[in-house]
Amino acid sequence: MNKCFFIGNLTRDPEHKTTGTGVSVCNFSVAVNRTYQNANGEREADFINIVAWRGLADNCSKYLTKGSKVCVVGQMQNRSYDDKEGNKRYVTEIIADDVEFITPKSESGGGGYAQQGGGERAPQSNRKVSELEAMDADDDLPF
Repeated sequence: MNKCFFIGNLTRDPEHKTTGTGVSVCNFSVAVNRTYQNANGEREADFINIVAWRGLADNCSKYLTKGSKVCVVGQMQNRSYDDKEGNKRYVTEIIADDVEFITPKSESGGGGYAQQGGGERAPQSNRKVSELEAMDADDDLPF
């Protein structure tokens, strides 16, 4: 099984492109803190390259900016290519299946929405606990 979960912040604005066949692709990098501290008592971070395709790419490009907090679920992929000088380069990246925008809408231009696999955006509730309606009894519960 090849499944990865990352929660972190974008290190730069997403780069949106369209392939020659018209398919949207969006690349961005996420800084993910390690769980332990180094010898100086500081937490180090890993920088994870993310690739999103099609509708998910469009939404990531539209709603994410540098510093946005996201949760990415995807699959790890390794690939290689030859650079301009003929040297072989290796790349490890995450192909996103789902990206959840964690940054609250009030802190960024487009956060506060959950995005899954190029599907519809689902606004998260902004209702306060005091605005929720109380239930009379649990007799009506189906379980």
